[in-house]
Amino acid sequence: MRDTLDDLSTPKAFGASHLAPAAPRRALWGLLDRKERWSLSWRGRLVFASALLLIGALCVNGAYPFLAITHRVNANILVVEGWINEYAIRAAVKEFQSNHYERVFTTGGPVVGTGRYINDFHTSASVGADLLRKNGLPNGSVQMVPSRVMDRDRTYGSAVALRNWFRDHNMAVSGINILTEDLHARRTRLLFQKAFGKDVQVGIIAVANVDYPANRWWHYSQGLKDVVSESAAYVYARLFFFPSEPAPVQKGAASDSDTR
Repeated sequence: MRDTLDDLSTPKAFGASHLAPAAPRRALWGLLDRKERWSLSWRGRLVFASALLLIGALCVNGAYPFLAITHRVNANILVVEGWINEYAIRAAVKEFQSNHYERVFTTGGPVVGTGRYINDFHTSASVGADLLRKNGLPNGSVQMVPSRVMDRDRTYGSAVALRNWFRDHNMAVSGINILTEDLHARRTRLLFQKAFGKDVQVGIIAVANVDYPANRWWHYSQGLKDVVSESAAYVYARLFFFPSEPAPVQKGAASDSDTR
């Protein structure tokens, strides 16, 4: 026993143990390489999973209020997206009557299901204007501004149609407030601002969806669908949508005959 220990403790035996042949670093004719790598320990996996859960919770709690923003500006013009549901139309009537607006403009392109532009009266701008009148707004206060854009970039197309209407009617505009449905609000404001440029202040009013509560939208399939689709649409509009420079809105005073 002592002789064996003596043999293993000698420099010759120690060197021999370290000179044992290493495992090959390649296999399958050099197609595979063996390399050392770092991996997460159980503690690292726990921290990583906790971080993911925290980010997920922040996204769930913050997505709805981020998209459904309300921020009014000082303006005497109210713009209503004509495609909104009737509960939002009633909110638009209340908004108009309880503030110092002079005119309300409805926007929107061909009604979904028509397949193409037919005429101005088959647009959501016309439908929205009719609903506003039906819910109590006087005919003289409501002006529809239809768009012919059917497929892509409909909100931006509606904004451009309104911008051009102001310009063609020599109407002075320094600010507008747009009323739309909840999750569409931030994207609507962004696209209208792109269309009008920096010289016109664009406010936004988001009407809460009556079909599901804002603080538990993820419990409802429609809420989940709305948040995911609007989040993706906003990212596209923010990062990948670059329209041409907007034409300036006419700053001259508008006459009564021009604004009818």
